[in-house]
Amino acid sequence: MALLHIVFGESSATALAGAFELDEQLKGDILYFEDDLSIGPLFILDTKDGQTARKQWWMQLAGIQPQPVAEGAPEAQAVTPVATTATAPVVAEEEPGDQDKLRQLKALLKSEPEQQVYLWAGQNSRDVCGYYWLISQLYDFAGRIHIIYLNNLPFLNEKGGVFYPTHLHQILAKEFLKAKKLARPVSLAEFEIDGDEWSRMMNENAGIRLLEGGKKIKGEPAAFYDKELVQQSTAEFQKASKVVGLVTGKMKYPVMDQFLGWRLKELIKQGKLESKGELKTIKDFEVKLPPAE
Repeated sequence: MALLHIVFGESSATALAGAFELDEQLKGDILYFEDDLSIGPLFILDTKDGQTARKQWWMQLAGIQPQPVAEGAPEAQAVTPVATTATAPVVAEEEPGDQDKLRQLKALLKSEPEQQVYLWAGQNSRDVCGYYWLISQLYDFAGRIHIIYLNNLPFLNEKGGVFYPTHLHQILAKEFLKAKKLARPVSLAEFEIDGDEWSRMMNENAGIRLLEGGKKIKGEPAAFYDKELVQQSTAEFQKASKVVGLVTGKMKYPVMDQFLGWRLKELIKQGKLESKGELKTIKDFEVKLPPAE
């Protein structure tokens, strides 16, 4: 049986690949999707306009000004986020985007009727939102798409202690062999219901999507963490990276550093924080509270 493993984020792909050495039956190709669909605009993401709007939002986060396209000229090459770690994505131009990968996946499934897919998801909003997006696209291949959702499952860490991972990259290679046994086909009912859930998420178009447990996603405004970012700021300048770290350190499901860095820049624009240094990455500038009036 030909196996294709799908994960969300390069760090998850690296962790899963480490398990292949331990189990020949698990071995297969790995396809990872880069975009973190738990943050940013989703409206009409199944259309070119929606995909363009999302690319422009990512460019805004990265501090890249989109280049205007002359009328009649070919569309500029897409800039897509590539997650190199769980919290520090970079923007790359040369890699194929998620929509390209999705087209290639569908073409593979059509041309190879024996191809089976294992879709891995940790208990975090990025993986769950990615699951909803993919399920909405793969209805035609029901029966060949298997889900492995690590929802509130105990695993062993390096010291042999029990813990409950939220992300695949937290799991030891040998523990993936245990997780593999959880694989089950996505049911037709799930394709229907979860496809509808993706449509709901696109129409809601929240600024950020949080996992409340199970597969329940709750949308919140983009400014959801602004209050905490202000609370962690002081009357003295401190690195933006420190403020972000203080906020993420309190979260069960950490939010991407780049997103919180963007919110700091928005708070600076609004006059709720002051800054010094170049407003690039969170390592390049400092923030503090404005003087009390």
